[in-house]
Amino acid sequence: MISLQEVSKSYGNGTDRYLAIDAVSLDIEEGSIHGIIGASGAGKSTLLRIMNVLERPDAGKVSVNGRELTALGGRELREARRSIGMIFQLFQLVSNRTVWGNVSLPLELAKVPKAVRAERVQEVLRFVGLEDKAKSYPAQLSGGQKQRVAIARALANSPTVLLCDEPTSSLDPRTTADILEVLRHINRTLGVTIVIVSHEMDVVNGICDHVSVMEDGRLIRTYRNRQQDEEVPRDTGTPINGAGETGGLGFYE
Repeated sequence: MISLQEVSKSYGNGTDRYLAIDAVSLDIEEGSIHGIIGASGAGKSTLLRIMNVLERPDAGKVSVNGRELTALGGRELREARRSIGMIFQLFQLVSNRTVWGNVSLPLELAKVPKAVRAERVQEVLRFVGLEDKAKSYPAQLSGGQKQRVAIARALANSPTVLLCDEPTSSLDPRTTADILEVLRHINRTLGVTIVIVSHEMDVVNGICDHVSVMEDGRLIRTYRNRQQDEEVPRDTGTPINGAGETGGLGFYE
C-alpha cells in the first residue's frame, strides 16, 4: 500500500546542511493503522509529508497504491494525492468558512458537481457526528470538534490512505480518546490505511497495529503492537458517539 525505498531528505547547504531523513525504507500494510513515534526533531513529520510528496525526497522512491509518486509531477501528482487524506495538529481549517464550507473545499478544488458535493459533505459530517454543526464557524467549535471537521474534510475525496500529523497533541485526554475512536472507526468500517505520527506512546499503543520508531532521521525499529492483537474484528457500520447511521458512505464503494 505505502512503500518507501531508501528515502532521504536534507535542508540547507554546505556546513549548514541538515539531514532530516536518512535512507529510510518502510512498507505499510494495506488496511492497517501504522504509528510513527520519536522525540521532537526525529524526522517523523517530515517522513509523513514525504509519503504524499508534500516534501519531495532528495533520493529514494515513494509508492502508494502501487504508483510511484516520486515519478509524478504537476497534474498527475495532484490527482494521485486525492486518494491520500491528511489531518494536522492545528486542524488547518479556513476561519471564514463554515464547517460545511471547509469540508466542501477539496471537492470544489476537484470540480465535483454541486449536487454530488452536497451529498458527500452531508455523508462525511454524519459519519463524524457533526451534522448539527454544518453552519458553524471554526471559532465556535471545541478542539475536538475542529479535529472532527478536519477528519471529515480529509475523507471527502474518498481516500484509501489517511496521514495524521500529531492529530491529538493539542487535545485533552478525553477528547484524544474520542478522536482515536473516530480514526479506529474509519479504519474498521471503510478499510482506510492510517498512518499516525505522534510523540505520545499512549496514543500509538492505543490504536496502532504496527509502530515504527525514529531517531535522528533514521528508522531504528518497527514492531507489531501486541496490545492490538486482542481487538475485536472490523466494525460493520456501527455509528460512533451517537452520530446516527453511517449510511455506508456509499461513495467509497
